[in-house]
Amino acid sequence: MKPTAFFLAAALAAFTTATAAAQDVSVGNIKIVAPWARATPKGASVGGAYFKITNTGTAPDRLVSGSSDVAQRVEIHEMSMDKGVMKMRELPKGLELKPGETVEFKPGGYHVMLVGLKKPLTQGEDVKATFQFEKAGKVDVIFKIGSIGAQSADGGGHDMGGMKMQHSH
Repeated sequence: MKPTAFFLAAALAAFTTATAAAQDVSVGNIKIVAPWARATPKGASVGGAYFKITNTGTAPDRLVSGSSDVAQRVEIHEMSMDKGVMKMRELPKGLELKPGETVEFKPGGYHVMLVGLKKPLTQGEDVKATFQFEKAGKVDVIFKIGSIGAQSADGGGHDMGGMKMQHSH
């Protein structure tokens, strides 16, 4: 095998192993794809978790709540821009998923907050959460923990560009 072919095969194997670690899960008509979370600095009390979620059914469903052994609470949040200020708010009634709809939970958009962390989220480890859906029921999700500044499941970083952020309940 030529050195370049060997390097390409090794890189592909490493990429496949890294992306395969995050398990896609389904419950009823709900499919959760590529779950990941950001590592947190020591002493942080909150962490963020992300994924894509699809309602494959013909009726609406709702992500109503979540829980995790690593946090006191799991909250569903939305981020939006208002007059140049990024605002974050909890969705106390959860998030409706229309039939056939896919929603991406990502930095700067919908996301799950792990509030009251009992230990830091450490890069390379996994964290488990349980989600409750109105119709589909409960499902356990394993989140692969990426870097502190990760913007996606593959761990790519991103600068927030000096945006101001306001947290509101």
